[in-house]
Amino acid sequence: MGSQEVTDWQGKHVTVAGLGVSGIPAAKVLHGLGAVVTVVNDGDDERSRAQAAELEALGITVRLGDGATLPEGTELIVTAPGWKPDKPLFAAAAAADVPVWGDVELAWRLRGPDAAPWLAVTGTNGKTTTVQMLASILTAAGLRTAAVGNIGVSLLDAVLGEERYDVLAVELSSYQLHWAPSLRAHSAAVLNLAPDHLDWHGSMEAYAADKGRIYEGNRVACVYNLADKATEDLVREADVEEGCRAVGFTLGTPGPSQLGVVDGILVDRAFVENRQKNAQELAEVSDVNPPAPHNIANALAAAALARAFGVPAAAVRDGLRAFTPDAHRIAHVADVDGVAYVDDSKATNTHAAEASLAAYESIVWIAGGLAKGATFDELVAKSAKRLRGVVLIGADRALIREALVRHAPEVPVVDLDRTDTGAMLAAVREARGLARKGDTVLLAPACASMDMFANYNKRGDAFAEAVRELGASA
Repeated sequence: MGSQEVTDWQGKHVTVAGLGVSGIPAAKVLHGLGAVVTVVNDGDDERSRAQAAELEALGITVRLGDGATLPEGTELIVTAPGWKPDKPLFAAAAAADVPVWGDVELAWRLRGPDAAPWLAVTGTNGKTTTVQMLASILTAAGLRTAAVGNIGVSLLDAVLGEERYDVLAVELSSYQLHWAPSLRAHSAAVLNLAPDHLDWHGSMEAYAADKGRIYEGNRVACVYNLADKATEDLVREADVEEGCRAVGFTLGTPGPSQLGVVDGILVDRAFVENRQKNAQELAEVSDVNPPAPHNIANALAAAALARAFGVPAAAVRDGLRAFTPDAHRIAHVADVDGVAYVDDSKATNTHAAEASLAAYESIVWIAGGLAKGATFDELVAKSAKRLRGVVLIGADRALIREALVRHAPEVPVVDLDRTDTGAMLAAVREARGLARKGDTVLLAPACASMDMFANYNKRGDAFAEAVRELGASA
């Protein structure tokens, strides 16, 4: 069932694995194309039953509480990205020689002959910000674009909707890439690689390999991070189109075929005439919001992809200036008594927290939550010299406390043994007691939030609310 063969979906027996944000649109699209669709779902709760009723009203078969067996006659499975590769359904599919596609693969196969090319981004951290920066730059260049994929507009909607795009800025997770074997981007970037989702992929090697799929068949540029050798290794291993170039980005001075920073200026030595000698100024570091090191790296990656697409330098500057980061990503909440309070609740793993901590000189760090199997020794060892004090919250805070004892024994630590709604206010008050003028109180938990909050947004909101209460009483 190659890309050319599935032009006629009429009567094709397709099984969609999983209800939810990708499964429901996929089922509706395939049904609309004339396929015979069966949706299978592990869960059988109230929400699933309501979703099933909506699909069954259209004439789609839904099997709740049975995501393990392959429906008879299945010719193709389209899976939600979160379904693990070791599920029995996929073993049954392999035994029956039935291909498995993800929602990204389906969108890729359903594009029209003159569809917009994709500029694709993956990485452990920074994907969403980079894709949004890229879309802002492309828009500043007068191109019709959208930030799609793991964020914003769904890829199926972007590919099949009325709107005509010149180019798409596409965020792809390792899960999505795992199930997208025929995806071929115009150009792509892997921002960084750190251990994450290993419970899903089974190993760091499998995780890296899935990330690396984004480079397969690239036409113009494979963008990698000079500070992260693993991303360069993935470029070396990729099978790309002839003439496709490896383009590195660095926070230092760039060499030929690289983008980097010189005297506070973002410069391009990749997409210029005579790159041995010439460099093109793109923007100032101060045009990046916020100008934290890891965010400058995101801006350089976005600029590299935009330049690979032929965008002029002025559009890079204008796009970066117009970009506003999402909430809870190194967001400055307020200054109280000469201390800055910064919300980076989105730092849900150690790699993201390390980047956040590197952005400030003297920090009172609020950390903790659900560790998801992470260890904290490397993070604490790298950040110890910046720490004025630490306030620990959440279920797995003891893991961070133990790392602090080993690598930063002189740093004062407040261990908050409470998970009630007032816990964040208590944490912020404790942090205030540890902070001195000129310090930054930084919420960068290095953990997931679900032990205390519905999600990282709610955790960040609680922090901002506590800071506002602090300011009101100051």
